[in-house]
This record gives sequence, structure tokens and C-alpha cells, in this order.
Amino acid sequence: MIQLHSLSQAPDRILSSLGWDWMLGTDTLPYVTEDVVKIDQETAERYYEGGEQLYEMFREAGRYVVDNHLFCEMGIPDNLVEMIRYTWEDERHAHLYSRFDLAYDEQEGHVKLIECNADTATCLPETAVVQWAQLKSNGLDENSQFNTLHEELVERFAHIKTLNDDLTPSILFSTLRDYPEDDTNVGILMEAAREAGFDVAFAYIDEVDFSETEGLFMHDPHNAAFVRFDFWFKLIPWEFIGNEEKELASILTNLVKSRKLVVLNPAYALLYQSKYILKVLWDLYPYHPLLLQTERHAMPHKKSVAKVLFGREGANVSIIEKGGDISESVSGEYGNQPRIYQEYFPLQTDESGYTYQAGLFYVNEACALGFRRGGRILDNTAQFVGHVIE
Repeated sequence: MIQLHSLSQAPDRILSSLGWDWMLGTDTLPYVTEDVVKIDQETAERYYEGGEQLYEMFREAGRYVVDNHLFCEMGIPDNLVEMIRYTWEDERHAHLYSRFDLAYDEQEGHVKLIECNADTATCLPETAVVQWAQLKSNGLDENSQFNTLHEELVERFAHIKTLNDDLTPSILFSTLRDYPEDDTNVGILMEAAREAGFDVAFAYIDEVDFSETEGLFMHDPHNAAFVRFDFWFKLIPWEFIGNEEKELASILTNLVKSRKLVVLNPAYALLYQSKYILKVLWDLYPYHPLLLQTERHAMPHKKSVAKVLFGREGANVSIIEKGGDISESVSGEYGNQPRIYQEYFPLQTDESGYTYQAGLFYVNEACALGFRRGGRILDNTAQFVGHVIE
């Protein structure tokens, strides 16, 4: 059972006093709850240990996919395979960050992997800043959290800069237009990159120019010049680029291979993002305590969850009872994708019946914990819940 600590003071005042309004955006605070989840130090350490072990398992699974050319099974577009192979083998294309979604097995005392958001993970401002400010604004010890996300992002950007010291440390951040939550998440990353020594700028994807021979450019409206960048962070899914922007996929492949551009997260993040990796993990580590059985076909002998390979925010997820009846489902725009079937594992609940799923960020190491709560399937209506270690 989830235990909660109710807070009386919202964090917006302290964030404003620190000049961090820009980190929140207009759509962050309304879904941040007044409660925080109470965990003890031992539980926090179990989340950390589980994240460390899972990331190493993902690395092994990624290697298995590359070595056995399982890109088709993963649902990865053919026009991204060359770039995935290239970035996987070249350590200069380091993975920036990802987020594990986890359940917690109260009886066994360890986490259970639900999936990994390895390409365009969000919840950065809520995890890095808002839940910290919640504790501070309520007179609690703000260090009583499993939360070094900002510090680890700064260190990771600095590491990527060192790996690519033949390039100019200039990085352009891009999102799709009209998604304010994405802009807010990118704001966190921009600040970390700036602290790590990058020159940073922002442009929506429709404002970015790509030259297959020269690189990536942003038009500067102040002097009508085109500014070139050696690094590009895009909060735009790789599978979208591969399926919908085929010319761009080709240009990016050539730019990356010719050392005209480093893209974050690298293309091989798709190896971890595809939910088929859950099937690969189960094949490599059958009955591992951190994993749930995952198959390509429905499992009539046990309750399961059907997921599309590249669905997001709970879209096109169904809970299937023993025998095949669907007890709950969420619609979405990804319904034409292949599916995997993962053993159902009940999420923790509070006294009001809300379910809770942990989000564990991995940057250099497992470094920050936050929670989302909602119904049996957590979709885009779920709330963010911070935590405190007591």
C-alpha cells in the first residue's frame, strides 16, 4: 500500500523566487499533486539497484538485437538501421538519458520492469525541480529525495562534449510546435547543457535547416544569418522521423556518419524504446525477478497487458484477462502497430484506489525517482506525484 504525505504549500512561489518559472510552463503544476509518496531509505536503494541492473541488461539485449539483426521484429524502420548500427558501435554517440517505468513488488522487495522510455522521455521538470521545491516550500529537508537528475545531466553533457572534442560544443534543441510540455522538458536539458559548457539555442523543427553536405542550421532572425550547430537534441521520436520524414532520415544518416552532426538521443535509443525489447529481455533472462514474461502472442493462461511497439502515454494499451477477454483498454493513434503481450503485474495503490507507477531516470546511473498515479492503465491524464524519504 502506498503511503502519502500531504503538503499544504504549492511550490510555485519558491520556484518563482528562484527565477525558475520558465521550467514549469503553463501545464505542469495543474497535474502535480499536493501529496508526495513516502518511502524509506531501503526502498530507495532497491529502486537504485534495480535500475542499475536493468540498464546493464538492456545493453546486453541491445547487443543481441544488433548482432542478430532483429530490427524488423523490433518495428524499426529500415532507413534507420544503418544509423543505429553506426551509433551503437561508435562510443562518441553516448546515450544521454532514459526513464524506466516500474512497478514495485512489495512481497519480494524489488522492482518489476514495465517498460523503458529511452528516446524522448518526459517528466524532467517535475522530477528534477518541482518535487524538490515541494519539500523546500513545506519546510522539509529537500535532500530527503532520491533525486540528482540535474547534476547527472550536467555531468553527462560534459562527458559527451569530451567524447566529441573534435566538434564545436554548440547544441540546438528542437521540439514539435504546439506541445508546451515538450518545450518545458527541453528547458531543463538546455540549462544542464549550458552548465556543462555548451553554447545552446532552441528552434522548433520547422525552423531548422538541414544540408546533407554542410550540416544543421538555424536561421537567426536578428541578423538574417544561418547559424550552424554540431550537436542536435530533438524531442521528436526517431520512429516518427523514420516513418514520416524519410528524406530527413537519410540526411541525418549521412551527417552523423560524416561527423557533421551528433544527435541526442542517438539513433540506437530505438533499440531500448521499442517494446519488443521486453520480449528480447525475457528470452535472454527468463524468469528474472526484475522482469515480467513477455511474448509476441497473447497468453491465455495468464492475465496480460497488450502494448503496441511504439505507443506512448498509455495509448493503445489493453488489459486482457485469462481466456482472452479485454477488461480495460485505452484508444490511441498507434493501433496499426504490432503488439507484444506482457504479464500483468498489479501496481501499488493508495487508500483512495489510485494506482502508482514509479519513473526512474537513468543518466550515468540510476539517479532520480518520481511517481505517476491514475487508473489501472496510466495514460495522458495521469498525475505526477513526488516523493520523500522518511
